[in-house]
Amino acid sequence: MSDEHDTERAFFGRRKGKALREGQASRMEGLLPALRLPVGEISDLKALFPIPVEAVRLEIGFGGGEHLLSRMRESPQIGFIGCEPFINGMAKFLAVVEQEGLRNVRLWDGDAALLLPRLPEGALDAIDLLYPDPWPKRRQRKRRFVSDRILALFARALRPGGRFRFASDIDDYVGWTLARLLRSTDFDWADERADDWRQPYPGWIRTRYEAKAVKAGRVPSYLTARRRPAS
Repeated sequence: MSDEHDTERAFFGRRKGKALREGQASRMEGLLPALRLPVGEISDLKALFPIPVEAVRLEIGFGGGEHLLSRMRESPQIGFIGCEPFINGMAKFLAVVEQEGLRNVRLWDGDAALLLPRLPEGALDAIDLLYPDPWPKRRQRKRRFVSDRILALFARALRPGGRFRFASDIDDYVGWTLARLLRSTDFDWADERADDWRQPYPGWIRTRYEAKAVKAGRVPSYLTARRRPAS
């Protein structure tokens, strides 16, 4: 049975927390528009970056940006799209981008579900969805970002063989995601042994959220799936 969202959107969280400081507000008004993806259908993702990039990867809900920034630094030849609707997280991320002069990133501060259909087919090398809001109450589960419809949008945007990674410390959400991956005709679950999903991804940077989860006794899982070749 499909669990598609009632509308095209998939983001239901908070947009803003504490009031921004002057410098943060300035970057949101100046730097963010310069890095924000254009409105409308996008025909060439690589052309949006000011430097040549070999491939483009997407991280949805990057929070404070610890993981995304780490990947950007280790792979300057890769273009990254960071999606984060939470204003405070975006402002924190922009400060580091400006300070370090990072150029291999474009940003989207809206709902990723509305961005995905605008991306060229097969244009992404990888998608990361790390510690999304679990919406643990039963009546809230329809708000979870992972759904059959979202996985179909992922498959459309990923190249054949492209990877999708999902990490969470909430067992129910891990099972929810795995069930939808296994029934999808577009993905193959890449993990073969228990350690494949129990051990962090290579080069993994533990975020503050994950550290809190582990301290609280929750065990993270790290799923990996691959986009099947077109039949």
